[in-house]
Amino acid sequence: MTKTLVRAACPHDCPDTCAILVTVEDGVATEIKGDPEHPTTAGVLCTKVSRYIERTYHPDRLLTPLRRVGKKGEGKFAPIGWDEALDEIAARLSPIAARDPQAILPYSYCGTMGLVQGEAMAMRFFHSLGASLLDRTVCATAGFTGYKYTIGGSIGTDMETFQDAKLILIWGGNPIASNLHFWTRVQEAKRRGAKLIAIDPYRSLTAEKCHQHIALMPGTDAALALGMMHVLIAEDLLDHAYIDAHTLGFAALKERVAAWTPELTAATCGIGVDEVVQLARDYGRTAMAGDAVAIRVNYGMQRVRGGGMAVRNVACLPALVGAWRHAAGGIQLSSSGSFPSNKAALQRADLLAGRTPRTINMNTIGDDLLREASPAFGPKIEAVIVYNANPVAIAPDSSKVQRGFERDDLFTVVLEHFRTDSVDYADIVLPATTQLEHVDAHLSYGHLYMMANNAAIAPLGQSKPNTEIFRLIARRMGFTDALFDESDDQLASQAFNKQDARAVHFDWESLKRSGWSKLNMPAAPFAAGGFPTPSGKCEFYSASMLADGLDPLPDYIPNYESVASSPELAQKYPLAMISPPARNFLNSTFVNVQSLRATEGEPRLDIHPIDAAARGIADKEMVRIFNDRGAFVARARVTPKARAGLVVGLSIWWKKLASDGKNANEVTSQRLTDMGRAPTFYDTLVQVERAS
Repeated sequence: MTKTLVRAACPHDCPDTCAILVTVEDGVATEIKGDPEHPTTAGVLCTKVSRYIERTYHPDRLLTPLRRVGKKGEGKFAPIGWDEALDEIAARLSPIAARDPQAILPYSYCGTMGLVQGEAMAMRFFHSLGASLLDRTVCATAGFTGYKYTIGGSIGTDMETFQDAKLILIWGGNPIASNLHFWTRVQEAKRRGAKLIAIDPYRSLTAEKCHQHIALMPGTDAALALGMMHVLIAEDLLDHAYIDAHTLGFAALKERVAAWTPELTAATCGIGVDEVVQLARDYGRTAMAGDAVAIRVNYGMQRVRGGGMAVRNVACLPALVGAWRHAAGGIQLSSSGSFPSNKAALQRADLLAGRTPRTINMNTIGDDLLREASPAFGPKIEAVIVYNANPVAIAPDSSKVQRGFERDDLFTVVLEHFRTDSVDYADIVLPATTQLEHVDAHLSYGHLYMMANNAAIAPLGQSKPNTEIFRLIARRMGFTDALFDESDDQLASQAFNKQDARAVHFDWESLKRSGWSKLNMPAAPFAAGGFPTPSGKCEFYSASMLADGLDPLPDYIPNYESVASSPELAQKYPLAMISPPARNFLNSTFVNVQSLRATEGEPRLDIHPIDAAARGIADKEMVRIFNDRGAFVARARVTPKARAGLVVGLSIWWKKLASDGKNANEVTSQRLTDMGRAPTFYDTLVQVERAS
């Protein structure tokens, strides 16, 4: 028996990007575990990824190309060979490209976070073709944009230092479910005496284990940050030296937040005045005592109309109290901006050769697939190639998305591992490899390690890596450029810019052997200022925002849909709804892994006892959740974890695995955020009733 240990990396949309060791016996992966030597993974994998071998060898894996033989949505297919599949794809795409390549649209996101298997060869193909560009904003660009206006880039506190903080605010996230290794550091900080405060509309698993939970209403985080700033300034809990040396616009900020009294803040957020005041005092007084105060702000708070501004406001707080002076102080939204990834070399936007294709926002795919050609929109979308994504399940306003993919005149190709909701609407399905079967290079948005993924096993069946699939399609479409001949290792060797001091030691062959290598980053990146903003300072006042038509100062932007901002709509639909990730799923990945789905049970809706009683809803009853966009059903869980006025539908279920063939995105909106063109999944009003 031949037994080897292969170094790999978790590919999924999670900040932890774990280092993995795969045991392979006679060509078969038999065990997967976290690398005990990797400082953040520390030998531990989450429940989901620890089942990755089960997922890889799942009996429902797609292992041969398929052609649709039934109606769209029925999921009826017949196996075909690769040559036949590629010939049909080329035959369908070529005449469309000849008329206007913008009628062809890629649809992808973070089914893999890999720099190689994600977009490298795919974008070389789409850029060469001149296809429509995709605005890949379904997750975090609202917050990234607000953070960039303030801090200058997605750089912040190193996750490895959080255990040294004395106060940690976990704002808009549930790291027990979605950032496990950060939570390990937080627990160590707690053992050392740190106070933990969760700020979240929902009493999540994380909130339950913090010293305090502040259950504000969805979309009011920006107001809470303004109220905190008011108290910090009013009570002079400020680091004046840091403000004077390393910030811009304090006088204007002081004037702006003067109106945000604790009383106004509390009324806006739906919390107590004492909660506003004490939160600010805890934060300011801990910092004034010389201790590190840290904020982990996550993506939940930005999925509302004012989500970008909310993150911007929170990002102002550390500079006011000088939290950046400490390695364990400051804020982390994402560490991705620390990495000098070389996307220009990988994706080759220069292949557009001066063309400027239109850009389609992935959050409005429901409307856009149903649009006719027009001067404003451009050509009608005639073909979609879906990879690393499951739009029929994950895109908002799902009934429109489904109707769009049902179009008989739309040619759809899907690269996948399993028969997802989106696969059911494909004309051609191409089997893709999993992380154990291909090479990739990774950055992280939660730590500072460059990561390598080695192929542990040969591709199962006839599956192929995304890179090879797009090489083959490109050749069939007549592209002969040598850039389509580069191997995955050649692509990975270009993943990071070694001319940048942060990655000057990057060498792909060495990284493959070691599995991971940390960037050269200072322990406290902004201890002496040096923010990557135009001014080099933390910008309370942003001229860039003004130039972009935005308010240059922190502000509060109310939700599109809330009792306060849309009272007429709230008469019909009085409950706010959010749909955060279920613990055992990762977006729509792992939903079909039986052991994980069995643990998760079925789609559930958490509803407060007051709201349940008003509707005659008992615990464990089936309920219907609806608004003007659509409806879905779930099993009610009557619990105070959901604050009054809020319901929580843990997501994202494959629609085909729900009892009614629908999920929470039936009721979410295609409207976009204040900045970053991002989705407003948590900016939703609904009504709930007992299901008939």
